[in-house]
Amino acid sequence: MMPGMNPRQMQRLMQQMGIKSEEIKASRVVIEREGEKIIIENPQITQIEMQGQKSYQIAGTERTESAISDDDVKMVAEQTGASEADAKKALEGSGGDIAEAILKLKK
Repeated sequence: MMPGMNPRQMQRLMQQMGIKSEEIKASRVVIEREGEKIIIENPQITQIEMQGQKSYQIAGTERTESAISDDDVKMVAEQTGASEADAKKALEGSGGDIAEAILKLKK
């Protein structure tokens, strides 16, 4: 926000420039990247449309999750003789670290 300008003035200025702003309600936002998910809980989302392009501004509490591939589960199961369900639990408990999961299951 520009100093000395109240929110109503800012909204009018944005409308004059052809910029539309809208709040979007959501319980969470999930961004999927290769190998992980970024989860934003209780997000505050603003959609901004300008010159036909939509942009999103997101604020909230962030947490990440590692995605565990089927190949990793199979490898841990083969290395330890454990079931795939147990291998997946071990991988989830180790944050996706294959070596740590194998060591946990071999104990």
